[in-house]
Amino acid sequence: MASNFKLTYNVDIVFCIDATGSMDNVINIVKDNALHFYDDVTAAMRANNKEISSLRIKIIAFRDYLADREDAMLNTDFFELPRESQVFSDTVQSIEAFGGGDEPEDGLEALAFAIRSKWNTEGTRRRQLIVVWSDASTHPLGFGASAPNYPRSMAKNFQELSEWWGDKQNQPYMNHSAKRLVLYTPNQPGWSDIVEEWDGVIHYPSEAGAGLREADYQEILNTIVHSV
Repeated sequence: MASNFKLTYNVDIVFCIDATGSMDNVINIVKDNALHFYDDVTAAMRANNKEISSLRIKIIAFRDYLADREDAMLNTDFFELPRESQVFSDTVQSIEAFGGGDEPEDGLEALAFAIRSKWNTEGTRRRQLIVVWSDASTHPLGFGASAPNYPRSMAKNFQELSEWWGDKQNQPYMNHSAKRLVLYTPNQPGWSDIVEEWDGVIHYPSEAGAGLREADYQEILNTIVHSV
């Protein structure tokens, strides 16, 4: 006999999106589905006997501090869905794919902002999910530090960023049992170091410069549902 019992979660999701020219496809997928994203996620969760008590989404769109200066990083607050679905959609619609300069981008800085988000700490069942989409390798942390708008509170190197991610004994910003990191990124230094050294990471290798042409909306939903 099928069980009617459903697990209930408070879910925070941070989308870190490479917003350079080759990423049009993923950006357009998020744009096309932003307004009904809450309904789609809750329906997909319900089909897997999971219920969402609270769903919040945050967007970080990143490029390159040296090449793009004031356009290098969009770092929003969390949007509470469905109450703020229209504002969330309007923000996503404002993202345009351009810039980037050289092939590596400042993806690790975007991930650092994501880790230090103001996560929901309420409830016993929580998920703190970061999803990164990029078809580019990443500069070392601090590569763009000479840019006037580079954040001075940024992690100084990969070791410090790893400490921000934490482990069972050290959880400065995210709850160890709640956190998940999903990477749609090339298997190149920076991203590959994270896959090898951090816990709670799922990696879907992408092809550098290919623009993540294989990504589709259903894959995004499936990733979220199976990470919660």
